[in-house]
Amino acid sequence: MRRRDFITSVAATTIALPTLARAQQSKRPLIGYLSATSETVTAPFLASFLRGMHEFGHVEERDFDIIYRYTDGFQDRAPVQAQEVVALRPDVIFASGTISALPARKLTSTIPIVCPTLADAVHLGLIASEAHPGGNVTGIAPYVPGLPAKQIEIAREIVPGARKIGLLTDLKEPKAAPQVKEMEAVGRALELDIITVGTNRPEDIEGALQQLAGEGRDVVIVLQSSMLLRANQQIAASALAKRLPTVYGYSAHVEAGGLVSYGIDLLWCFHRCAYFVDKILRGARPADLPVEFPTKLLLVINEKTAKVLGLTIPPTLLVRADQVVE
Repeated sequence: MRRRDFITSVAATTIALPTLARAQQSKRPLIGYLSATSETVTAPFLASFLRGMHEFGHVEERDFDIIYRYTDGFQDRAPVQAQEVVALRPDVIFASGTISALPARKLTSTIPIVCPTLADAVHLGLIASEAHPGGNVTGIAPYVPGLPAKQIEIAREIVPGARKIGLLTDLKEPKAAPQVKEMEAVGRALELDIITVGTNRPEDIEGALQQLAGEGRDVVIVLQSSMLLRANQQIAASALAKRLPTVYGYSAHVEAGGLVSYGIDLLWCFHRCAYFVDKILRGARPADLPVEFPTKLLLVINEKTAKVLGLTIPPTLLVRADQVVE
């Protein structure tokens, strides 16, 4: 199943696609892939998932088919795309983010949903608990308590004496609230000046960074968000032009030119989700597959960006880095 074969209008989808879905399912299991970013940004993560599927003996277009939907960072598209995929009645829905999992779960309580970045899932009603999900949703929980505090620590290592911290967040991202809450608490404890600027759409990002630069932030921490991840190159270029040192939760930001990241390994999360999909295709219920947590955090540093900003990365930080972009 080619990923562009199904780009149709919603009207056409509701009429034609269920019949086509049944034809596909008569041959091979069908996976509905919902991405809260773009095809380009999600490509390495999707490849990691497909490698995991191959390791379990499943090869795309031989043992299963996938239909693909991308929001391109516009989160208001997620409900429409979830509707299209649910109408196909796939065997499994792979929702790359909670933004995609939520509308899918509202539409179905029977189709299994696997998510590699399952944020705030209990509070949002997606699962009963991490140990006993209890419904049709499971996957990987990406939020690690204590991580935001560590990101502030790293920011102050890179910019010694930094007291004015800016937070760039996505107001629609379920992962945002816990991150902001913890960072603001750490800021109060350390007597730091922390300002949070929220965005709703990709076109809000430039203005948000301009605001943070205008307020003289010493460092900007870009919180984990599917929409902000899609805009990784835009954020890196804009921050560099404004002379803003940046700290991220995802390494893809640093590979795109950002300064430093400390957070979960998203590639591992997507790869590990092949385990859940394999189990489900073999008859397991999501309700019986406990949500898992990442076991390793990655520190990635872009020395080239540091040099442009006139910053010297402390040797102690370089020694701890899992990857240095030169």
